[in-house]
Amino acid sequence: MVVRTRFRAILIPLVLYVVSGAVGSYFIWHVQHGQRGLEAKVAYKEKLRGLQAELDDLKGERVRWERRVAMMQTDAVDRDLLEEEARLELGRIQKNELVILLPPSHN
Repeated sequence: MVVRTRFRAILIPLVLYVVSGAVGSYFIWHVQHGQRGLEAKVAYKEKLRGLQAELDDLKGERVRWERRVAMMQTDAVDRDLLEEEARLELGRIQKNELVILLPPSHN
């Protein structure tokens, strides 16, 4: 009887500590690695930075296009812009001109 009482006195707290440790470990692991954990938060912030940079680029491009459209909509069309668009569309140049094609810039 004395042995069983000592065995229970040691075993019951030990089992409670192990179960408590397992439950705590489960929650700690999910705080770090879970779907809404710390690592996911860092990944979301990085993705947000990338999307914000893309949005800024697109806003700049939109401003450039709006400026070009505004030049084309006025009564007096900008001759340089008209000539540039016509040459791009028709693919023609004059005899004494040299054409250097550059990749489109994103500025």
